[in-house]
Amino acid sequence: MNLKRLSSLLLSLCFSVLLFAQADEVQSNSAASDFKFRAVAELGFLGVLDHKVQFSNSGTYFDYAKDGGQDVLFPISRLSLEFDFNRKNTIVFLYQPLRLTSEVLLSEDLIVDDATFAAGTGVRLLYNFPFYRVSYLRELLSDNPRYKFAVGGTIQLRNATISFESFDGQLFRSNRDLGIVPALKIRGRAQLNDRVYAELEADGIYAPVSYLNGSDNEVVGAILDASVRVGVEIIEPVNAFLNLRYLGGGAVGTSDDDEGPGDGYVRNWLHFTTVSAGFIYAF
Repeated sequence: MNLKRLSSLLLSLCFSVLLFAQADEVQSNSAASDFKFRAVAELGFLGVLDHKVQFSNSGTYFDYAKDGGQDVLFPISRLSLEFDFNRKNTIVFLYQPLRLTSEVLLSEDLIVDDATFAAGTGVRLLYNFPFYRVSYLRELLSDNPRYKFAVGGTIQLRNATISFESFDGQLFRSNRDLGIVPALKIRGRAQLNDRVYAELEADGIYAPVSYLNGSDNEVVGAILDASVRVGVEIIEPVNAFLNLRYLGGGAVGTSDDDEGPGDGYVRNWLHFTTVSAGFIYAF
């Protein structure tokens, strides 16, 4: 990771937030007292639409949905805190755990970083990819009581562990990755009546990761976290909602700081969908 690039990115985001906040404060003397907090929690299930991974150029492009036991539903949760200030600005802190475990009997040989898990043997699989996210949104339609639309940016911290272990414990491969991913963010809301509303939200980017992190190797990555939500205001300050989400992305390329085993090449693409219900508490 190129620390100079990362520091510049973080400083630019912080400067933009402060600039927007200062502009709002100049526009209105009462804006400084206009603060709102929301706590959001949701629970549901995740289904794998498509999920494949490969470690090393000689490795198997492994299909988790077809051969890795990810043809069932997995429990999912999501927690966030939102802070509105100076009428048009929102900061979001999000934690998304994402842990998929399975045990399978291999129908074909599986090669992971030069280790061969033979057909007919059992393998324990772990795909643990939680992420932490900080986002900033700037409201563009603040004067419209029925419709809202905001744009901004996101910085996501990924904390991935992907492992393969034979039942007898003789073979084991683990790949870990910690990194920062910037993305764009949008959010829209329509008030359908006095109590019911609909929302659209998306965080996403498609970019050459090598340019962002200063690597000399060509690496391409992408993320897209997009959802539609229908909610109802139960009693002030509590809302309930149903949410449909698409979560996808991945990367392909060769790491320039890999110490082996394997040659550092990784190809990892996922397409998930989640259905969840949740509550929002405003205070």
